[in-house]
Amino acid sequence: MAKVAFLGLGVMGYPMAAHLKNKGGHDVTVYNRTAARAGKWVAEHGGKNAPTPAEAAKDQDFVFACVGNDDDLRAVTLGEEGAFRSMKKGSVFIDNTTASAEIARELAAESEKRGFGFLDAPVSGGQAGAENGVLTVMVGGDRATFDKARPVIEAYARMVGLMGPAGAGQLTKMINQICIAGLVQGLAEGIHFGKKAGLDIEKVVEVISKGAAGSWQMENRHKTMNAGKYDYGFAVDWMRKDLGICLSEADRNGARLPVTALVDQFYKDVQEMGGRRWDTSSLLARLER
Repeated sequence: MAKVAFLGLGVMGYPMAAHLKNKGGHDVTVYNRTAARAGKWVAEHGGKNAPTPAEAAKDQDFVFACVGNDDDLRAVTLGEEGAFRSMKKGSVFIDNTTASAEIARELAAESEKRGFGFLDAPVSGGQAGAENGVLTVMVGGDRATFDKARPVIEAYARMVGLMGPAGAGQLTKMINQICIAGLVQGLAEGIHFGKKAGLDIEKVVEVISKGAAGSWQMENRHKTMNAGKYDYGFAVDWMRKDLGICLSEADRNGARLPVTALVDQFYKDVQEMGGRRWDTSSLLARLER
């Protein structure tokens, strides 16, 4: 059992922290910007809550964070009441936020100066993956820190991989989002085409999902897409945030992402339709408007 803090109890962080407590058996202290949510978590799962990230992180072996973006991450780490002010030497900070590779490298350098480890460890698998404890975790950092933290991370994961030095986890997550963007647009177009052609979408998917066109998105989202329901997962607003990170990194490294840039604009259309909180499969709604 380790002493663990978890900063950020959103859609993903809330169940992830619960797995650390209930499945991992760790002593968990939580912090959330909205204190009532942290109180609710403690009422459900036990453990403790803290009023600031610094107080949550004090004397902990591992400190996890899953917040919204680079600015939120800086606030809970380097802010006036940030976790980095109180973390003990030899501890490890694990960042599950989907953020830029730039901030991952910045925080890794800062943690080294202060005598503790840092891993950028964004996750994939969505809300269902977090709730079921079967997330995929893409990690950047050094091998010794990774080996130390991996048994704790595994409480909410089915796959944990070290991708390279600091920032490599975030870069891998960018690839994940790039691949999903094009795939979901293709699935949306396929379903749209099939409906226009008068085909039974259920029968179509039953056949093509067993071939080369099959995917997690097809298997898990075709029914809700066909029904015009878009409240089953990762929100369009968050996808646009992630794709913005991908496109900014591509500007820096010279990668060409024409499909990603196009799908990003399609998601902008969905936002303008009122679908900011719809899930990413709502690209179909744009075609059917």
